[in-house]
Amino acid sequence: MDPHLSGGAEPTTLSVRGMSFDALAAGPADGPLALFLHGFPEFSTCWREQLAAAARAGFRAVAVDQRGYSPGARPEGTAAYTVDELVEDVFGFADALECERFHLVAHDWGGVLAWPAAFRRPERIRTLTVLSTPHPRALTEAVRVSEQQQKKLSYIGLFRMEGKAEEVLLKDGAAKLRDVYEGRVPEPLVEDNVRRLSEPGALTAALSWYRALQGDAADAGAVQAPTLYMWGEGDLAFGPEAAEGTGAWVEGPYEYVRLDSATHWLPEEDPERVIPPILEHFKRG
Repeated sequence: MDPHLSGGAEPTTLSVRGMSFDALAAGPADGPLALFLHGFPEFSTCWREQLAAAARAGFRAVAVDQRGYSPGARPEGTAAYTVDELVEDVFGFADALECERFHLVAHDWGGVLAWPAAFRRPERIRTLTVLSTPHPRALTEAVRVSEQQQKKLSYIGLFRMEGKAEEVLLKDGAAKLRDVYEGRVPEPLVEDNVRRLSEPGALTAALSWYRALQGDAADAGAVQAPTLYMWGEGDLAFGPEAAEGTGAWVEGPYEYVRLDSATHWLPEEDPERVIPPILEHFKRG
């Protein structure tokens, strides 16, 4: 891996549930674990700045290329990519790292997993940090009342179309896939993401997360862990109704950070504003 894309973190491999997951790790081996979950279409490299900062602060920071994104963890069939399966992977990552309790940080689809993970296994989560993705119950309510939120999520219909979505996203040198990043993600990361998602089977596996979605993500009640939620007001997928409604689904200490002039791609585009609140949140937790 290009060291500029890893931010100095070391590549490693986690054996979880009979699969092999690629990961990046930084910081002292005996430091408190901070586990980072990426979204679509991202890899662990989206967290390179955050991994480096957490490592400097004394944490063992690990970001994993999740199911479908790691070549060694790419089972066939949509049924292998349900939220329940993906959430179990999250705890499998912590188990492989021999850590019972950990700080969980997530973006985009990672957040879809992080909310139910924190709800279902509260005893394992020291703190929860979610970027962009609102609590699923808040999102469900926003979709019910907001035509704007409905429109923002309309792209999911394409992503759930097997074969058609791959064709649209990858044609013309993956022009539509590149457009997803809105010009907000550094070009070297975009090129690396596109290269990896253009490998046989990779994009289909990543899109299987959307195709397996049946509403089970909404199986998340109020979260007990200390929670930090950060949202960019220019987010392409999630509107203000869902963002502002998320606090109603956190029973533990809660901090909401609204970032003006920021979009959906908070880990990559705005690390200088994202990192300090995350590290403070870790320390309080």
